[in-house]
This record gives sequence, C-alpha cells and structure tokens, in this order.
Amino acid sequence: MTMKKYAVIVIDMLNDFVTGPISDPRIMHIIEPIKELCDKARAAGVPVLYANDCHTPEIDKEFKIWGPHAVEGTKGAEVIDELKPQKGDYVIPKKTYSGFFETTMERVLRELDVDTVIITGWQADCCCRHTSADAFFRGFGIVVPRETTDTYTDETYLGALEYIHNIYGGEIIDLKDLPFWK
Repeated sequence: MTMKKYAVIVIDMLNDFVTGPISDPRIMHIIEPIKELCDKARAAGVPVLYANDCHTPEIDKEFKIWGPHAVEGTKGAEVIDELKPQKGDYVIPKKTYSGFFETTMERVLRELDVDTVIITGWQADCCCRHTSADAFFRGFGIVVPRETTDTYTDETYLGALEYIHNIYGGEIIDLKDLPFWK
C-alpha cells in the first residue's frame, strides 16, 4: 500500500473575509484549528499552500455578486495575522473561486509529489467546493477536516461536506484522524 503524500491548502483566510466587508462571525471558530493543522503539518514536513482571493479592482465579475473584496495590493487581500504564511509555505493568488483555475497550484503540488490535498478555509460551499472539484478533476485525493472549514449556515456547510464526499470522494474527517496529527 502506497503512503499518501499530503499538502494543506488554506483557502481565503483573508482580512476581508474575517473582519472586512464580507466577514461572518462563524469564521472565527475555524482559525485556531487551521493554525494548529498548519503547525503540525509543517513539523511533519507536509507543505502548506495558501489559495488567496486577489481581485483586480473595478473589473472583477465577483464584485457583482459579493461586492468589492480581497482587492490585490490591499490589506483586505492579506492572510490574517494568526495564519500568516511561514518560510517554506506557498502563496498562490486566485481570481476565481477555485484555487486551481488559472493558477500555479497544480504545478506546485506536482513538483512536491503531492497526491492528496487537505482542504481548509472559508466558504465550504463555494471556494472549498470549487477547489475540491478541480483537485478531483486533476487526480488528487481530497481530505476535509470538519474543524477547519465552515460557511454562512449549518445547512449549507453540511450540504457542502456531503457534496464534496459524494461527488468527489472527499474524506470528511476529524483532525485527530490525520496520520501526522500525533
């Protein structure tokens, strides 16, 4: 049996999502579990990648849906202080919901010989779901620790996890069940 080679993907844990124009108090309870996951991953030699919204001012189509947010070059587009990328982490800007679409995500994961991604971050029903879809289409295994993602309501959160599991074969687990959690 081949051992899985993991990478953690932290999605949109940015100032605008946590304290800015599209923030929601539900995001607060996933910050500490994501921090703990990233710390344990780094200690185990598991790469940590950040997929960060980075929108072009004035012309971004997402602004029609969400309003201006995570505008490139602004404080709102930066990772929150509690989860700042560390030396050796990878920061990948994204213009769409998916961390893969027209980014360097796949190339970085392939060069690291990763075969399974651990999806964390905000909006399980949107950016986490679209990143999971593109990971699946590219042949990566998907793991989603329950404690490290959420969205605006319990119903949409549970529906997102069910969708990722049923449609993309994602493993929905508790953090303690990760092999490097010990």
